[in-house]
Amino acid sequence: MKHTLSVLVENKPGVLTRISGLFARRGFNIDGLAVGETHDPKISRMTISVDGKDQPIEQVTKQLHKLVNVIKISDLEESSSVERELVLIKVSADKQTRPEIMQIVEVFRSKIVDVSGTTMMIEVTGAQDKVDAMLRLLQPFGTVELVRTGMVAMARGKQVT
Repeated sequence: MKHTLSVLVENKPGVLTRISGLFARRGFNIDGLAVGETHDPKISRMTISVDGKDQPIEQVTKQLHKLVNVIKISDLEESSSVERELVLIKVSADKQTRPEIMQIVEVFRSKIVDVSGTTMMIEVTGAQDKVDAMLRLLQPFGTVELVRTGMVAMARGKQVT
């Protein structure tokens, strides 16, 4: 079962290392990790995607609460949160394939952010299934390079995570 944890932490050196180390010691592979400052520069939000059963995740979150720099932890449910990922993909593109690539980009409401003589760089933002679907459609053109941010997520409505 996939879990998306939103962890508010003090914005201090070494916090990321301690948190990722805790997951490693427990045998969890972190599928996605995004970290950035919040509206308060003293606090950062970590969005951590992991695969695991409910009980082990619960144990990890209890241990995370014990870490000095952890302020708040929320296990976000997909139905009550908004999740997004950013991907930059560079695909091979010549004069014949560019129109088809541009159609795919338009259908997925993505952006072409760079064009060279032999490649196009595309920015895709959205839910993981949207991103994965677009990557599958672009695969036949030849992926030159790809980078993914990892998922960021927030609870819907007034709930603060």
